[in-house]
Amino acid sequence: MTSAPSDVTRRWWKEAVVYQVYPQSFNDSDGDGVGDIPGIIEKVDYLADLGIDCVWLNPVYESPHVDNGYDISDYRTILDEFGTMADWEALRDALHDHGIRLIMDLVVNHTSDEHAWFVNSRSAKDAEKRDYYWWREGRDPEETDLDPDDYDTPEGVTEVPPNNWESFFGGSAWTYDETTDQWYLHTFDERMPDLNWETEAVREEVFDMMQWWFDKGIDGFRMDVVNLVSKPPDLPDGTDPEAVVRGADQFVNGPRVHEYLSELHDRLTDGRDVLTVGEMAELSVEEARRYTGENGDGMSMVFTFDHMRLDMVDSERWSYREWTPKELKETMTRWQEGLAEEGWNSLFLNNHDEPRQVSRFGDTGKYRRESAKLLATLLHTLRGTPYIYQGEELGMTNYPFESLDGIRDVDTLKNVRAARKQGRLADDEVMDLVRYRTRDNARTPMQWDDSGYAGFTEPNTGAEPWMPVNPNKDAINVDAERADPDSVWHYYRDLISLRKDRDVVVYGDYELRLADHESLWVYTRTLDTADRDAPDTLLVVLNFGSDETVFEPPADLDGRPAEILLSNYPATAEAVESDTFRPWEARIYDFA
Repeated sequence: MTSAPSDVTRRWWKEAVVYQVYPQSFNDSDGDGVGDIPGIIEKVDYLADLGIDCVWLNPVYESPHVDNGYDISDYRTILDEFGTMADWEALRDALHDHGIRLIMDLVVNHTSDEHAWFVNSRSAKDAEKRDYYWWREGRDPEETDLDPDDYDTPEGVTEVPPNNWESFFGGSAWTYDETTDQWYLHTFDERMPDLNWETEAVREEVFDMMQWWFDKGIDGFRMDVVNLVSKPPDLPDGTDPEAVVRGADQFVNGPRVHEYLSELHDRLTDGRDVLTVGEMAELSVEEARRYTGENGDGMSMVFTFDHMRLDMVDSERWSYREWTPKELKETMTRWQEGLAEEGWNSLFLNNHDEPRQVSRFGDTGKYRRESAKLLATLLHTLRGTPYIYQGEELGMTNYPFESLDGIRDVDTLKNVRAARKQGRLADDEVMDLVRYRTRDNARTPMQWDDSGYAGFTEPNTGAEPWMPVNPNKDAINVDAERADPDSVWHYYRDLISLRKDRDVVVYGDYELRLADHESLWVYTRTLDTADRDAPDTLLVVLNFGSDETVFEPPADLDGRPAEILLSNYPATAEAVESDTFRPWEARIYDFA
């Protein structure tokens, strides 16, 4: 192993590979068709064999599951469907016994409308916890440009919402509540009211709850939409026509967000060796630096989505445009360079909220295996922490949904309905876009084998999986991948091992080469090391596409002695030389 110099600040979460587990779809231990915590425990050996270092566990808290657990009704209770707190503690212990850390997914921008805080809050205008949420009087439509017919209010109520903000799930961000004749704010579903972080007691409740989980031995949090927690108290109308949803210019990166997250760091994570990763909507590189590191708010890293919007028209999720490899290269390079000195990158191309990466950025046909390996090479050789979403290591693909009747995702259904109503989406376009974009693509069951339900659940219990199993499970499954030494799964293991063996993969500088090439993504990773006279350098060459492409090395690298450390095709070399790269070919050269 090559070692980084002593001036490199080591952190376990920089060196780790994180594996995301979506519990409903991972492994069903009791035959009810829904994955559960005991099912995850059954697969801990699998995770250890893959070589991952940390599990990010999607929400398992008490919840009515309007948004698959991101609507939490009790932060300190495990949903019965997933198991018990004793089961969770057994999972924590099993992971820790294998040297695998555990981070919990946490949502504190909003709760479920069934949370005790909101039940109390909506009961009366003078309720004890009224100011835990955002309540406001409606407005006279004559004083606004809003149309009362656009809002779902009881007969006789002609007012419109307190402002023009829209929900990320489509429609207004406000819902009228008859109990107190006021409106409450929800930047997502109407059953997910936003917490009012202006109220100090809310922050105290959140920090106390997070400390409770730290005391139970977790290793950090992934924090959902955390840069939405601050809203301007006067809740002004949104004025930016380019905002991802109307009003986002007011409630994304709000006026006190850095104060709140700095307080969280000072109270909970300062001096503690934990991972905090914030999911951030609408974030620039400059803003990311403010959230992370010693000179920022103290978060370990952020999830940003610039690269995930390249296939959208003006960042409108329910739209489509062709993206190019050069655009992807330019976008991710901007983040590589922008966080080189301050901050840290999260590396991903899919998760529970996004389609499968091979279907979106690769080739699901002839070159599925090759493109899956190329995308893996990219994510595991850029500077940052790679995140593997369950099934990604198999090259799993999107599901061939035939109609909206098969869709369970509230985000998909509400946004399609809104897009149709606004005339942005024609009926004949709906299913093509849904098949491409819906979050349900990521939520079909993990494919363990080629049996009836892909080994996710037993087929003889009378219960079907909560989501349909992808019909390609006969060819794409864990058993087949592990039995084939040339599989995507084994390639992931090799990449993870490389990360552990070579500090240059983690801490090395990123330098883009051949920046103007349309299909080749070429870059070096370079690190001064304690045990080498010369810097440790790797060259990564990726041919993004189904056509052969000639690689002409940069002049300073042409002819330089090197061997191919890892490739998704059979390949050898004694030097970096001009060569024809095959479709979706990926090579890592080592200047040893």
